[in-house]
Amino acid sequence: MKILLTVHQFVPDYFSGTEVLTLTTAKALRARGHEVVVLTGFPDRSGKRDDQRFDQYEHEGLKVYRFHHAYVPMGGQNVITELDFNNVLAARYFARIVADFKPDVAHFFHFGRLGTAMIDVAVRAGIPAYYTPTDFWSLCPPAQLLRGGKPCPGPSRYGGNCVKHVAELSLWPYMKLFNAAVPDVVADFGVWLTAKGWLLPYPLHKEVLATGGRKAFNMRRLNWLHGVVAPTQLMTGALTSNGLNPQLIHQSAYGIDIPREGTAIAARDPKTPLTVGYIGTLAPHKGCHVLVEAFRHIDDGRAKLKIYGNLVDFPDYLAKMKAIAAGSPNIEFLGTFPSEKIADVLAGVDLLVVPSVWYENMPLVIFSALAAKRPVVVSDYPGMTEVITHEVNGLVFPPGDSESLSKHLVRLRDEPALLPSLSQNCRRPKSSAEYADELLALYAKGPLVPLAARDTTGLQDLKPL
Repeated sequence: MKILLTVHQFVPDYFSGTEVLTLTTAKALRARGHEVVVLTGFPDRSGKRDDQRFDQYEHEGLKVYRFHHAYVPMGGQNVITELDFNNVLAARYFARIVADFKPDVAHFFHFGRLGTAMIDVAVRAGIPAYYTPTDFWSLCPPAQLLRGGKPCPGPSRYGGNCVKHVAELSLWPYMKLFNAAVPDVVADFGVWLTAKGWLLPYPLHKEVLATGGRKAFNMRRLNWLHGVVAPTQLMTGALTSNGLNPQLIHQSAYGIDIPREGTAIAARDPKTPLTVGYIGTLAPHKGCHVLVEAFRHIDDGRAKLKIYGNLVDFPDYLAKMKAIAAGSPNIEFLGTFPSEKIADVLAGVDLLVVPSVWYENMPLVIFSALAAKRPVVVSDYPGMTEVITHEVNGLVFPPGDSESLSKHLVRLRDEPALLPSLSQNCRRPKSSAEYADELLALYAKGPLVPLAARDTTGLQDLKPL
């Protein structure tokens, strides 16, 4: 079988959870005798011409097609917001790959920098297409369902809240004050009036229309798929409450490569320092600052904090955390490590903390920690708490509450029996091989909703380049 995977960014330049999931799935499918290629997006601000935005490379024998995306006019499109979700140039590149490779199945692991117009191509070509949503990109332009530091339920009826959010992120600082004064219902009404043509054209009105119509465009196309492999009930609820046909859902947690299974932690000597680990992106929504603040409350030499993450991507945020750490010798910022070293890194900590301040879908690092028999302390968000149960295989604390987190760390440090008990309950997660077998079984079943029931109104005809 020929299988075409897509992802918003890929190794070796990017190595976060979605990229690792795509790579390990590709390798597991190849190990079962299937031919696999990958199409990835790539952020590129170098001002390329349209015909310069395509190239190829190989990674571990895997052929990778790459589309160089930028938020500039391209492919005859001048509405920059639309390039995020309906990128005609990327879709035509996808059509060329389909014409050359002739895949039996297309599986989308992320649409970012590529767009859901690739689904139009798959439908016209009669190719079974599936989607594994690893974040909330299909609903939310920043992909986090986080607004003003608080969880967001998703786009309002006409996307007015998204227009406000995108404007706040993209335009001048005073937009925060303007947005605070304008209720979402008023913004919705403004988008509706713009769509009806009842307002005179105003600056960026086409960008407003694109942002307001983004969810409808994406959800229509997701409903054309053969199936959606949702990793959590949180993701299922988010998609179905925003218009996805529930019958398209196949519920399945991710699979990971398990180089070796860990050994349960033995009873600790309370005099031995507790080693706390963080592995992830060092960005505000990941909440590492909450962990650093919590650790400072107990920083008396009886605990150590090892922080692993890229030290370049968010320099201002890193500086903020180092200021909180205030030169503590017990807090180490250790940078990144090769993915094959994950077992060794986890063997060097007693537990992992995932202190996110947004709706994490399901960080792969949690599964890696469970495989290593390392308990996980997580923010109390659905998704993560589908896997981590309080007082069973980890502990749960209110999101952003550094004081509560510090109390959990004190317990783990001072109660000798707690850490071994939690460690003993860490169960082996699904392997990438098992995940690949599950996907192959799903492909063999055919569409989860009869194709005749699909409303393909608005299907675009995107010819290959």
